[in-house]
Amino acid sequence: MEPSFMDEYLKPTYYLDFQSAPIQDFVSEHLRGLSERDAAVKSYYFVRDAIGYNPYRVSVQKEHYRASYIIGKKQNYCIPKAVLFCALARAAGIPSRIGLADVINHLSSERFIEKLGSNVFAFHGFAEVYLDGRWLKATPTFDLKLCKKYGVAPLEFDGNSDAMFQSFDNNGNRFMEYVKDRGTHADLPYEEIMEGFRHFYPNFLQGGIPEGNMIDEKPAAS
Repeated sequence: MEPSFMDEYLKPTYYLDFQSAPIQDFVSEHLRGLSERDAAVKSYYFVRDAIGYNPYRVSVQKEHYRASYIIGKKQNYCIPKAVLFCALARAAGIPSRIGLADVINHLSSERFIEKLGSNVFAFHGFAEVYLDGRWLKATPTFDLKLCKKYGVAPLEFDGNSDAMFQSFDNNGNRFMEYVKDRGTHADLPYEEIMEGFRHFYPNFLQGGIPEGNMIDEKPAAS
């Protein structure tokens, strides 16, 4: 039995709607009977690789951030992927929470940085899960296919240690820099994130988010 202070990290919410049919179907097919660690690891790799990373999938619609919606998509970006992983963890009885940070992301395309107007990604989303009495960070953002194209090692998670982005790619080029910690959250702070997006990226959001797929685009120079 987890201590009562963990209750807020175990309950369903509007966004972490793990009691919904799509999430429960996944649990029944893939997680039933697994240990908490094995369930967390299996969920991590599903979210990392079954849903390709595509930052052009940024949405301002609340319903697009519900786990039951996200699980049916083939592409998404870091925040929805973190939401889904947290929901799957809670469905398996594992406390989870959403982490946010501002990062300088060197794994991006020239076109996306041009459209965004910055190489600083505000409100980058990751997850934390509570296993064996401690919180572990997990970042199921960049899928295996994208990592191969951009020359970075895919981020592995074993349920024993943190899985956070490395600072350099396979060639020693700068990969990821964490510049501001925005804390952890028992539920998705949707309004805070949207306000931040409007502040940091007004041109990107104005007139509709552009279509694109980063895996088809030229990588930005490091």
